[in-house]
Amino acid sequence: MYVANKVVVDIFGEQYPLKSEDDIAYVKKLAALVDENMRDVAKRTNSFSGNKISVLAALQIADGYYKLKRDYDELVKLIEEK
Repeated sequence: MYVANKVVVDIFGEQYPLKSEDDIAYVKKLAALVDENMRDVAKRTNSFSGNKISVLAALQIADGYYKLKRDYDELVKLIEEK
């Protein structure tokens, strides 16, 4: 059964009311990661467009994900070879 937790998070100065079956602390942690990445991108670019900043932050997060996935897959492969 799906039980929605309701939480309002702040990402890059905007409020987002969310519903999730995940723990509220976890959702806040995710929002903080996105906010941190957007602020990092904003500092490094001359763009004030929230859309561009959010896309660049998403690409940064996706890059981190795929690098971790690659490392994980390589580790699993090494373990399976033994």
